[in-house]
Amino acid sequence: MRVRKLLDSFNYAFEGIIYALKTQKNMKIHFIVSVIVLVSSLFFNFSKVEIILLLLTITIVLIAEMINTSIESTIDLITDQYNIFAKIAKNVAAGAVLIAALNAIIVAYLIFFHRLNPYTHRVLTTVRRSPIHITFIIFLVVIFVTIGLKAYFGKGTALQGGMPSGHAAIAFALASSITFVSENMFIGTLALLMALLVCQSRVETKIHSVFEVIAGSLLGIMVTVILFQFFG
Repeated sequence: MRVRKLLDSFNYAFEGIIYALKTQKNMKIHFIVSVIVLVSSLFFNFSKVEIILLLLTITIVLIAEMINTSIESTIDLITDQYNIFAKIAKNVAAGAVLIAALNAIIVAYLIFFHRLNPYTHRVLTTVRRSPIHITFIIFLVVIFVTIGLKAYFGKGTALQGGMPSGHAAIAFALASSITFVSENMFIGTLALLMALLVCQSRVETKIHSVFEVIAGSLLGIMVTVILFQFFG
């Protein structure tokens, strides 16, 4: 009987994890990123302390997201009317997830940066063999390609909506150009963060879907890399 109750407890716990993964978009993102980080860690000679830090960081993010989901579900069960205290509870829970996610980014950056930096610098040096004005050419090419794709898919305008996201494409094209020109990973990381903020704002305001933003980001990066190599 005790064994049965123990098995039921495990089943209920897994049901909760699966529910959060199936219904929460952020949980899916955290889960995918966690898998990518864990797989990437296999290719680096991490110490036991670094592995423990990675596992703790990933665990904290997932737990925070699940607690946030639990709080939101409980509030929605209690009331479907606007209540300032319900709003505060949801906002605080979401803030906890944000802090955990930011901590995860910082930990990953500190652990991976010095290992990736030599390889990244070598790639940037190889790719970057072109005059600075190529950045402006890339800017124009990305705009023309984005408008052409939006005309092809027949959705959105040149500056708003549609496939792909023009803002994301330009943001990542400029971020990639800054990285290639500067050959400095710290500056490149700051440029990448600004590009990610542009993408987040497009999704947050529901002007673009996540897929449209990802497509635009990849377009900006690919066009930048191709042109830098071509003019190299």
